[in-house]
Amino acid sequence: MTALAEAPQKPAGVPPKVRFKHSWDKRLAYIATHAIGIALGVIFVLPLLFVFLTAVMKSDQAMTASLWPSEWHFENFVEVFRKAPLLEYFGNSLLYSGLATVGALLSAIPAAYALAKLRWRGQNLFFMLTVAAMLLPPQVTVVPLYDLWVRLGFTGTLVPLIVPYFFFDAFSIFLLRQFFLTIPKDYLEAAKIDGCNEFQAMYRVLIPMAKPGIAATAMFCFLFTWNDYFGPLLYTGESQDNWPLSLAIASFRGMHHVEWNMTMAATALIMAPVIVLFIFAQKSFVKGITFTGVKG
Repeated sequence: MTALAEAPQKPAGVPPKVRFKHSWDKRLAYIATHAIGIALGVIFVLPLLFVFLTAVMKSDQAMTASLWPSEWHFENFVEVFRKAPLLEYFGNSLLYSGLATVGALLSAIPAAYALAKLRWRGQNLFFMLTVAAMLLPPQVTVVPLYDLWVRLGFTGTLVPLIVPYFFFDAFSIFLLRQFFLTIPKDYLEAAKIDGCNEFQAMYRVLIPMAKPGIAATAMFCFLFTWNDYFGPLLYTGESQDNWPLSLAIASFRGMHHVEWNMTMAATALIMAPVIVLFIFAQKSFVKGITFTGVKG
């Protein structure tokens, strides 16, 4: 009896009501803490949901007061390939965005390195001109550039859209320059002591350390060119064989009728590669944006 009396008693379990209340309090606290993020997430998701729901509707139901499909037509995603050569347009978009991104990086990395890590006469002036070029509306330079490409005979092709990125892209230079400032100079000085010249220090030391910033810059350039409509319309509007996907949506517009379900199905297919790219590269993208502008 004495041994039984002295045995330690098991602690009483938490009542179910208390556990439920504690769990509910944690959920409310999470919602309150992330209220702004949740609201922004809903705002961004609703248009995507609208595009998808419209894409699987019948043609006579699309863009009406009914937001929920009365019948689900997933075959619309296959039908768009019969109504327009989307694979060809996809290849044009991939060519345009891919080469423009490569060109922007090849021209922006050396320029950003020179602005961030070197000291030379006129450096501040060149940086101010780069910022001014970012603020300059693209419509200001449309007429002289278009006249130049007409004289060179490249209108109707993707060349006028791709080549400028191999020479100067103000936003890419600015973004990379801000990220390069976060990398201490000690690494570059150590590389120079070991016998590296400026190019070797940039290629072997700076670029590997700046991968997040380079990834963010590449994604910004890729997204801009993938969604670009004005440039392709200006230079390839009359040459349908060179249309990118941004102009392909025009294939579903008739003179008196627009097939909104097909247009939304094509839009969903156009957005899919960009969404997949962001999902796989979001860590580098977020890291690159986080450190950009924080001077080390």
